[in-house]
Amino acid sequence: MRLDRLLSNQNGISRQTARDLLHQGRVRVDDQICRDGLKAISSFMQVTLDHDCLQVAKPGYYLMLHKPAGYLSATQDPQHPTVLELMPAELREHLHLAGRLDRSTTGLLLLTNDGLWSRRLTAPGSDLAKVYRVTTSEPISPEAAARFADGIFLARENLYTRPAALQLLGPCQALLSIYEGRHHQVKRMFHAVGNRVCALHRERMGPLQLDPALAPGDFRPLSSREIHAVQDPT
Repeated sequence: MRLDRLLSNQNGISRQTARDLLHQGRVRVDDQICRDGLKAISSFMQVTLDHDCLQVAKPGYYLMLHKPAGYLSATQDPQHPTVLELMPAELREHLHLAGRLDRSTTGLLLLTNDGLWSRRLTAPGSDLAKVYRVTTSEPISPEAAARFADGIFLARENLYTRPAALQLLGPCQALLSIYEGRHHQVKRMFHAVGNRVCALHRERMGPLQLDPALAPGDFRPLSSREIHAVQDPT
């Protein structure tokens, strides 16, 4: 909601009065004077008029999890454990996943209650790279990097993947940067070049890198700097 609309919805304040209050510097957003009536106000911001609180900020949760193998990226499942079960019980009902990983895939997974923030990370066309460490059953062919850069045709979706960057680390290991998150995409890309993925580990999503201090199954809150790196990637 825009700030001017939030103000005009309170106690019968007219839009003209709301503009006057903003111009007079009597409105604060997160304890900072704000005169911009077009400013987008989320439920995670506190808004005050003089000494009266017009909106109490809802607590925002931004968590980084080192996902272990064997856990589903889901809120609940009758057969398999889910990543939500690795979270404190009092937070589970508030969180959703900002992107998913296959049950066998390990690495960086982000959980939040801020839908706008998570959409910036996962929306198609966001241009935020997802970086995976890939281990294959056979040596990676010399032409694989060029094939991935050109795009791999996915018959199920009847489209080509966006250009992806492959950096070889060894005969059977590489870093792969992709800009999509289609079903089993990395495994299908390697299958298309005659190879099979044995292990898959996500190291990065956009500006966020998996904390090397986190053991599998551990999590920590994101720092303010990490949160804002997604809100304003520039």
